[in-house]
Amino acid sequence: MDFRTIVTIAETPSITYYSEIVSLGSCFAVNMGEQFAYYKFPITLNPFGTLFQPIAIENVINRAIQGEVYTDNDFFNYNELWHSFSFHSSLSKPTLKEAIAFANEQQTQLRTALQTASVCFITLGTSWVYIHNSTESIVANCHKLPQAHFSKRLLRVEEISDSLSHIIELVKSYNPELQLIFTISPVRHSKDGFFENQVSKGQLFTALYPLIAAKKAAYFPAYELLIDELRDYRFYADDMLHPSPMAILYIWERLINSYITNDTQADMKTVDNIQKGLQHRPFNPETESHQRFLAQLREKIAKFEAKYPHIQFK
Repeated sequence: MDFRTIVTIAETPSITYYSEIVSLGSCFAVNMGEQFAYYKFPITLNPFGTLFQPIAIENVINRAIQGEVYTDNDFFNYNELWHSFSFHSSLSKPTLKEAIAFANEQQTQLRTALQTASVCFITLGTSWVYIHNSTESIVANCHKLPQAHFSKRLLRVEEISDSLSHIIELVKSYNPELQLIFTISPVRHSKDGFFENQVSKGQLFTALYPLIAAKKAAYFPAYELLIDELRDYRFYADDMLHPSPMAILYIWERLINSYITNDTQADMKTVDNIQKGLQHRPFNPETESHQRFLAQLREKIAKFEAKYPHIQFK
C-alpha cells in the first residue's frame, strides 16, 4: 500500500556534462542551481540575483539578448549604495562606476550563456509586483526603500502570458536549440497573505498552462513535488515556508532521474566522492595515510578532468 501521491514528470531533456545550463528566477532556482554547481555541471545561475516575478525575468533576458547596455540612468543611490530597480540588491555597489561595470559584466555572462546553453530553467515565484510611483514602472526589487514609494498589484493572467510568450520567443529566436523548462516555486509568500499567495500562484499556473500544453516549453513540477507528494511539515525549513534541505535533495533526485542520462548519473557519483574528499579536514594532515588519501584524490580528479577537459576542480 502506498501512502503518498506520486507526481509524474514528463521526461524531456537529456542532460550530460556537455550540457550548458542556465537557471533564472526565484530562490528555488538557486536551490536547484546550487546542486548543478556542486556536481560540476556548466551552469550560469541568476547573474542578476533572485528575480521573483515574470516581468523582471523578461526584462533582464530581453536586455541581454538585445545587448542594451546599462548606464547611469539605470541606477540610483540609497543608503550609500547604487541600486537598480531592474535586479536584485546583490548587484548593488558602493560607487556608480562599479555598479554599471558589474551589471554589464553580468549581462555579457547571461547573453553568452543563453547563446550556448542546452537547457534553461526559469522558476516563477509570484504574480504580485511593485510599481515605482514616480516612474510608474514595475520593479524587480524595492531595495528596502520606504513603502510609500511603491504601489502593489497583482499581474493579470494576460500580462503574465504575454511576458512568458515573449521570453520563449526571445530565447528561441536567439538559440533555437535551447530547451526551456519552466517551474513554479513551492515557496509560499506569506507576507502577501496566504489567500493572496494562492491567488498569485494560480495566476502563474493559468498563464503557463496553455504554453506548456502547446509544447512551446516544458514544465518541471517542483511545486507539486513539495505540496502534493511530500506534503508534510518535516519537509519544510524552520520558517515552515521554504523547503528543507531534505526536500530540496528529494526534488533534486527526481530531477536527476527525469532529466539526466544514466551515464552522467554514474559520473555524478564520482564528482560527489571528489567533492567530499576536497571538503575533508584531517586531524593530522602530515600522516602517511592522509598523504595517500590526497594522492588517490588527485588521481580521481585527473581522470575526471581527462574525461571532461572543460570541467576543472579548484
